[in-house]
Amino acid sequence: MARTYVVARMGETTVRDYYEAIDAGDYERFADLLASDVVHDRPDRTIEGKETLVGFMRDDRPDKDTSHEVCRVFGSSDGSGKDCVGSDSDGNTVAVEGRLLDSAGEPLFEFADAFDLESGRIARIRTYTR
Repeated sequence: MARTYVVARMGETTVRDYYEAIDAGDYERFADLLASDVVHDRPDRTIEGKETLVGFMRDDRPDKDTSHEVCRVFGSSDGSGKDCVGSDSDGNTVAVEGRLLDSAGEPLFEFADAFDLESGRIARIRTYTR
């Protein structure tokens, strides 16, 4: 039980660092959190590879003057090995509920992100918005 808690806390720290790095425009720190073959499934596109994802966040996001408000974080480290879409994982999945805020702090939309972590790095992100 203690190991499960420690792994889940490490995953929570990683995903919180992910949002902080994006909001701060710290793309070197952002890149350090990602696996080289990371995949980000978004409602509007799928982005594959660390360099492509960093480039998108740095250069191509529709609105960069935003911040992420993390409302809840859920963690799992049961070692199950497969998620519901059949992707391999080492069993460390973290889900986040939050809101994207504009530069005035007003909500643009709500989101849920599911992160698969492998060896402490983000290997897959699935984003859902409302």
